Amino acid sequence: MGSRKQERADQVKEQRKTQYFASLKNNPTSPRKMRLVADMIRGMEVNKALDTLRFSPKEASIKLEKLLMSAIANWQAKNEGVRIEDSKLFVKEVFVNSGRVLKRLRPAPQGRAYRIRKRSNHVTIYLDSHNKEEKTDE
Repeated sequence: MGSRKQERADQVKEQRKTQYFASLKNNPTSPRKMRLVADMIRGMEVNKALDTLRFSPKEASIKLEKLLMSAIANWQAKNEGVRIEDSKLFVKEVFVNSGRVLKRLRPAPQGRAYRIRKRSNHVTIYLDSHNKEEKTDE
């Protein structure tokens, strides 16, 4: 590996240490349905987002709640000894990208076939802390 590539890899590795995220791949829900739920929690504090997801009637909210819990656990692993309540965690970003599409055929009249697309998605949640921003301003 060249020196520039190695320096860039080290720089990215250092940035990843301060980012708290979790991702879910190949979730068998259409991205459109998942984005409706993801838009509800974007920018919310973590406890409020968990409550919103817990009482949402959408099926996608169950998967997103588990993903948010995973992101919180990842934050706790990097910040041992710090309480979540004191850190003022919030959902910084939520990405919902299209995953693989399974293509199936359904019989149609007169010997034809209609294509059915079973969509999936990839979701990534990034968390951040309000306290970190206040310390950098001072």
